[in-house]
Amino acid sequence: MSVIGGVMLHAVGASFAALCYTPQKKVSQWSWQTYWLAQAFVCWFLLPIIVAWITIPELMTVLEKAPSDAMWKAFGLGMAYGVGGTAFGIAIRYMGFSLTYAISIGISCVVGTLLPPFVRGELMTVLQQNGAEWIITGMIFGVVGIALCGLAGRYKEIDLAKSLKTQDSSFSIGKGLPLCLLAGVLSALYGFSIDQGQPIAEVAVEYGAGDYQSNVIYIFSNTGAFLVTLIYCLSLHRKQGTFKEFVGKGKSPLTRNYIFAIITGLLWYSQFFFYGLGHVKMGDYKFTSWAVHMIMLVLFSTVAGLALREWVHAKGKTIWTLALALAVLVAAVLALTIGNSMA
Repeated sequence: MSVIGGVMLHAVGASFAALCYTPQKKVSQWSWQTYWLAQAFVCWFLLPIIVAWITIPELMTVLEKAPSDAMWKAFGLGMAYGVGGTAFGIAIRYMGFSLTYAISIGISCVVGTLLPPFVRGELMTVLQQNGAEWIITGMIFGVVGIALCGLAGRYKEIDLAKSLKTQDSSFSIGKGLPLCLLAGVLSALYGFSIDQGQPIAEVAVEYGAGDYQSNVIYIFSNTGAFLVTLIYCLSLHRKQGTFKEFVGKGKSPLTRNYIFAIITGLLWYSQFFFYGLGHVKMGDYKFTSWAVHMIMLVLFSTVAGLALREWVHAKGKTIWTLALALAVLVAAVLALTIGNSMA
């Protein structure tokens, strides 16, 4: 039941992640870097500190006694995750959202799951435990399902281009694919960041943090990602002269924009919060948390796209590919759940 509860908590976190960018559609007269930096400040800097302060007893004592090398590892790997997120955003310009999502998240799912036990020299051991065959099957299904989602998304983009009689002149495999690969590998390091920050969480447990122990790691992993985002966004502001958007520009609905940026940050941070709660409950196969989260993220974001009528112009082949993708993703989650339960 603990594992099932963990999967359900991952599902809640993934659902928040799937919806976190919907407020962006309501933001107007702001450049991408203004919106991105505003919401990143909330989810990667402000909330990790506030939530850790609320949920971690004697936080300052925990930070004093926690090993500094774990702090630096979590922070550094968080910075790498931030670079991956930036590469993801740029790749969308050349590959489209669907293919970028499929390739990057597919790579992140595998690398982020297998890297922690591999680095600790425990990969072969954990893959020989009870339920390992289900774990492997679930990961394979997950990657196949994500790839099918990407294929369906590409079909949808082609259908849309035909219906609107337009051409995607910016599409470029040569430019987009290397960025997708970079985004996939570096984004996977967030799960590894949580793994390397576990010694900090263990100190927090000694002071009564319980299931909220992961919140103390986010102080370092998320702020690492925020630092990279801050540097990149400030460089864009300086290049394009958009600093004035933070205080208003013409008829910019400043208050509304900030509200939607804050909502985005709250939704995005919520995925980390519930990821941490679910991760604690995954038992011997904690390393599968990243795969469960990534697969559910793709599953729920696809369902959200259907609910928002993003597939209304899709043709028969596209719909059948999408239906197959959703079925495979559901099978992947079930297989991972069975494997964790057996362990």
